[in-house]
Amino acid sequence: MGEGGNQRVGAAGERVAARYLIRAGWSLLDCNWRHHAAELRGELDIVARDGESIVFCEVKTRRGERFGHPAEAVIPAKANRIRSLSMAWLRQSGLVPEHVRFDVISVWLPRADTTYGTAHLEHIRAAF
Repeated sequence: MGEGGNQRVGAAGERVAARYLIRAGWSLLDCNWRHHAAELRGELDIVARDGESIVFCEVKTRRGERFGHPAEAVIPAKANRIRSLSMAWLRQSGLVPEHVRFDVISVWLPRADTTYGTAHLEHIRAAF
């Protein structure tokens, strides 16, 4: 699958995750927030409010298990980058949350398409 295919799968997984969080009563604050500073470049998939907590959700999407569990892709270097990006997001937003948490949402999409109905999702709270 080419780069465009991977991006489409990732975007579909992020839509599934966002719908899941909204149904759970969370408030979405930002999606696909990008930071372009030379010293720190990257993207936060979903920033949401869960009660008094601001939660930075990394969404990993797969069409199968061939490349392992999606959450396994959040290696320590990736987790550190997300932590740094979250601090930049908080500075930009001006919010001073009581609690901050980092979750990983794994999404498995059906092999034939990227529809919502048959996706499977696993939410790991306080993943790192």
